[in-house]
Amino acid sequence: MPHIDYFFATLSPFTYLAGTRLEEIAARHGATITYKPLDIIALFSRTGGTPPKDRHPNRVAYRAEELSRQAKKLGLPLNPQPAHWPTNPAPSSYAIIAAQTAGGGDLGALCHGILRAVWAEERDIAQDEVVRDCLDAAGFDPSLADSGLLAGADTYARNLEEAVDRGVFGAPFYVTDSGQHFWGQDTLEELDLHLAGKL
Repeated sequence: MPHIDYFFATLSPFTYLAGTRLEEIAARHGATITYKPLDIIALFSRTGGTPPKDRHPNRVAYRAEELSRQAKKLGLPLNPQPAHWPTNPAPSSYAIIAAQTAGGGDLGALCHGILRAVWAEERDIAQDEVVRDCLDAAGFDPSLADSGLLAGADTYARNLEEAVDRGVFGAPFYVTDSGQHFWGQDTLEELDLHLAGKL
C-alpha cells in the first residue's frame, strides 16, 4: 500500500488551494497519508526561502495574481488579504496532530476547514473556538483543541526537523514512500500519475 507524508502549514494559501484533492488521490490508489503540519516561516529560514513580508514587491504582486488565478480555476473562494493573516498557526496545528492520534473523524476535512477559515471565512485560527468548530465539523471531539498540547508542540517541532532532513522546503509538500517529492498544489496531478505508475 503506497504512503504519502504530507507536510503543510495551516496558514498557507497554496495549501488551502489544494482542497481535498490529496485525499481523493489517496483513495483512488489505496494510499495512506500522514499529516505533518509545520512552521512554514521556520522552514523558509532553514531552507533558503523568504517569508512573504520580506519578498521583493515583484514577487508579492505575482503571488497575488497567481493565487487569484488558481482560486478561480479551482472554484474556491479566496480573500488574498484575509483579516487574520498572519496569525499563530500553533493551536490549529496541535489540534490536527491530536485529531490524527485520536482518530474518529475526517482529517482531510479538518485541514481544509481550518485553511478555509483563514482564506475564505475571515476567522482567526489562533482562537480556540474557531479550532473547536473546525474539529466538530470534521467529526472530531472539539475538546481535542484543549488536549495533548505538550505532545502537539513536540510533534510540531519534530515535523519541522523531519521536513528539513527529507528535502522539504515549502507547503504543501508531498513525499511518497518511494522517495518522490512533489511541491505545491499544482503538482497533485503529477502525484496522481506517479501513484498510478505512469510517472
